[in-house]
Amino acid sequence: MKILSVNAGSSSLKFTLFEMPEEKVLISGVFERIGISDSFYTIKLNGEKIKKEVNLENHKDAFQYLVQELLENKIIDSLRDIKGIGNRIVQGGSYFDRSVIATESVISKIDELSVLGPLHNPPAIVGIRAEQEVFKDAILTTVFDTAFHQTMPEYNYMYATPYEWESEYKIRRYGAHGTSHKYVTLKMNEILGREDTKLITCHIGNGASISAVLNGKCLNTSMGLSPNAGLIMGSRCGDIDATIVPYMMEQANITPKEMDTILNKKSGLLGISGVSSDARDIENGIKEGNKRCILANKMYVRRIVDYIAKYYVELGGCDAIVFTAGVGENGIATRAEVLQELEVLGVKLDSEANNCRGKKVCITTKDSKIPVWVIPTDEELMIAKDTYDLVK
Repeated sequence: MKILSVNAGSSSLKFTLFEMPEEKVLISGVFERIGISDSFYTIKLNGEKIKKEVNLENHKDAFQYLVQELLENKIIDSLRDIKGIGNRIVQGGSYFDRSVIATESVISKIDELSVLGPLHNPPAIVGIRAEQEVFKDAILTTVFDTAFHQTMPEYNYMYATPYEWESEYKIRRYGAHGTSHKYVTLKMNEILGREDTKLITCHIGNGASISAVLNGKCLNTSMGLSPNAGLIMGSRCGDIDATIVPYMMEQANITPKEMDTILNKKSGLLGISGVSSDARDIENGIKEGNKRCILANKMYVRRIVDYIAKYYVELGGCDAIVFTAGVGENGIATRAEVLQELEVLGVKLDSEANNCRGKKVCITTKDSKIPVWVIPTDEELMIAKDTYDLVK
């Protein structure tokens, strides 16, 4: 069965087509600058990467070019070959604790939740509407980043703000990256050969979050109402004293919208280093002796260690720690620094094993009290698996 995984942004559309249940990738790619000048798309097929410059007025245009590529490359014989399309939805609120078929009532609820996910939910709906026009026979599904975290107990998802804020304004912890945390949890439990596990899963990329997972279910997670909570990220500040916000708005005459932009796009590694939001650039700056890059990295590592330690206590121990996503899978130096800080928990780094990028590998020694693994995430596959189950 052919299942298409889709991640639609305001001006982009990422996709991967799978043959399920074999989990075989048939084609993948991304359409960029949709609705903007100089639009183009890139596809990856049979190990070859191909870029084509085309005019993409909207997401429907992108899907039509996608269909053209599928037909010309003989990946499908007709549109009816694609049985299901899974859509990544960032914000599902407290309404969705699993993936569901994209009925009109579900789409309406996603639209209602746009107030909590203004940058992500509206483009996802645009993508779904375009799919409905192009793929008239496929079953469309919605896979929520927040669903995995719906098992958190009330004492973890509530904020210590006026109680009625949760019921009236939906102010609570929702988390993000749930599809990734779920995927690496399943893979780690397969490695351990059991499901009654205590795991700490670390999705460390430009956006980053850490989850405490007990017996396959999320107990706690670092992101909150929005993705700008918890860890220090590429350009997001993560946890800060809430009083900083009104204080700086008054001192520097900053509007709410400007403050939101500063905390989300001008803070984090970028704000501290003054160099870049990319961890690789920070690493280069450290090699050059840039003091602000050194400081940014120390703060970055410290926050990761803090959350791992916090969740170790909350779980009452830990069967394994997992690193995934861009930095988690490729940041050799960052992983080493985090593990060195965790020596107090009996974690022992295997420097030789850690000297790898993008591979599934245990990076601790055999006598380490907690095994630490790198497991490349595959959110697209997780979307395809959920969609396949719904279609089936």
